[in-house]
Amino acid sequence: MKSREYQQIDPKALPTPTQSPPSHQHQAVGDDGRTPRRKWEVFPGKNRFFCDGRIMMARQSGVFPLTLGLILVTSGLFFIFDKSCYSLCDHMVETLVKVGGVLFVFVLITLLQTSFTDPGILPRATPEEAADIERQIDDTGNASYRPPPRTKEVLINQQVIKLKYCFTCKMFRPPRTSHCSLCDNCVERFDHHCPWVGNCVGKRNYRFFYTFIVSLSFLTAFIFGCVTTHLALRAKGGKGLMFALQTHLFTAVELAICFFSVWSILGLSGFHTYLVASNLTTNEDIKGSWSGKSGEAVTNPYSHKNIFINCCSVLCVPMPPSLIDRRGFLPADEPAQTSGVDLELPNPNTKSDINV
Repeated sequence: MKSREYQQIDPKALPTPTQSPPSHQHQAVGDDGRTPRRKWEVFPGKNRFFCDGRIMMARQSGVFPLTLGLILVTSGLFFIFDKSCYSLCDHMVETLVKVGGVLFVFVLITLLQTSFTDPGILPRATPEEAADIERQIDDTGNASYRPPPRTKEVLINQQVIKLKYCFTCKMFRPPRTSHCSLCDNCVERFDHHCPWVGNCVGKRNYRFFYTFIVSLSFLTAFIFGCVTTHLALRAKGGKGLMFALQTHLFTAVELAICFFSVWSILGLSGFHTYLVASNLTTNEDIKGSWSGKSGEAVTNPYSHKNIFINCCSVLCVPMPPSLIDRRGFLPADEPAQTSGVDLELPNPNTKSDINV
């Protein structure tokens, strides 16, 4: 493989992964008498796959079942058992039910999209690519092993950015990429690993995550407002709030769940709204990558200096295709750990200029 200067990954420029054969060929037997294996069955990362590789999430699902359960239980109590949406005002019943139903469906869909979508995992280098980059690094002819350098400098919008070498994936990580220790994958535009959704949040599912937490904020605030209004109306009867809580147990459960969750959800939504408007990631904000904490005069090279353009570049750009051909078939002579897509590795002896 020839040495190339570093290029930011452009999914459109990558070769299209080999298409999977039709379903009637899935159980075809190879020349050696063995059934061909899917790449997801030997995927090197720590992920779980369902529906023949169509759905993936982290092996450690975290508290994703709890998140899903709280949403279903709270909304179920509100729409099925609690009568608050029917006791506020007769002419508002239909409107309240429609608003709550739309919010609930939207929250559920975006949660599942965030949890089951490839967040932007980068394929690992093949053994040939890893050997080639090591030869590029150690071009002195010395046969003794020398670890690759940990960083490589590139220019992005006239600002020097250091790329780190990933010893697990055997490649220099593209800008804004980080290796998740829980999933054991390099994720493009890595934001964070979220245990509440049971998956990494990255380039391909960040928009789903953002719309999930924003819509969940509206749903929680909506239920909280209806429940408190319902209890206030019941308490007006002269028997007091405690009597209303005791006689409406389901309403009390809803009130408790919403009260302890609405503030954190609203805060999280506000924080990520700030990140979207600034074109930042949680990882960059926590590390202070562009805040000048290190004493250097740095600015965010990915910001367009315009809130509207930043929001559009994060949330409205076309969805990039997955770079891992997880449903493809393993060639008979290919090793178990396959990259699926051939990525161009950087030449560590050169500096590239990238404009974004």
